[in-house]
Amino acid sequence: MSDLKSDNTENLTTAITDTAQQAIDLPAELLREEIEQASQLYQILIDFITQYSFQLVGAVLIFLVGLFLAGKISKLVLRVCEKKKIDITLSLFLASTVKVMVMAMVIVIVLSKIGISVTPFLATIGAVSLGAVLALQGLLANYASGFNIIVTRPFVIDDTIEILGVTGIVKEVKLAFTIIQDEDGAQITIPNKHIVGEVMLNSKKDSLLKLSVGISYQDNPIAVIALVERTLAKLDIYTDEVRMQVGIDDFADSAITIGIRLWIPTTNLYAAKYNAYQAIYSAFEQEKITIPFPQHDIHMIEPKKLA
Repeated sequence: MSDLKSDNTENLTTAITDTAQQAIDLPAELLREEIEQASQLYQILIDFITQYSFQLVGAVLIFLVGLFLAGKISKLVLRVCEKKKIDITLSLFLASTVKVMVMAMVIVIVLSKIGISVTPFLATIGAVSLGAVLALQGLLANYASGFNIIVTRPFVIDDTIEILGVTGIVKEVKLAFTIIQDEDGAQITIPNKHIVGEVMLNSKKDSLLKLSVGISYQDNPIAVIALVERTLAKLDIYTDEVRMQVGIDDFADSAITIGIRLWIPTTNLYAAKYNAYQAIYSAFEQEKITIPFPQHDIHMIEPKKLA
């Protein structure tokens, strides 16, 4: 019996010893594996640097030189456009496009230099582009319309345009939208897809101001037209020279309507309108010109008496 207990005790002691030894050996084994993995990674890195070091250095140099040349070529294109007096918006667009094209070629050369095939990238870009076109149809329509505006130039910066019931001075033309400013200084952003294909009025720097005033049938309309022309010519409301048309616009029921057309800077449109009406009223009052109001003459006819 005592021999059996002795054997059990010996087996238990052996098991505990083995377990303890395994616990001691496990961290050492894990450490050896980590060291081996680090050594393998280090060796791979060394081999990669040894094999591709010159390609990497060359690729970096090519990228830096390409970036420098792209900037220089872009500035050269911009200077040429300015010398040819091309619109500034179109000039900036051409310069940016040239820079992007040059950098695209440089990136292709850099990837080829370090041994990366560009074919999978081109296939991926094509698939992504197809999805983007389907998802961003409205935005791309704005960009396409913006490119059309920049190339055809139906208007330029500082032109006065009227489109979709909105009038203002063109302040900025971008690929996606156009910004105009009205007389109140408010900036209005119009998506370019709403500009291309619409009927647009471009009056350059001036806007047409239409006025009308009625005079009595007892007054001489020819003399009144000359008076209005002299009065309005004295006002400081025009861009460079006096541009106006004054004439008989209508023979109304109670008055002869004098029509007035003035070409006024858009930034001063309403102020010019108020000044013009005030000057006309003062001139009429001084010359005793009557501004009639609607009236009706009623004739009372007595019924005939029966004999």
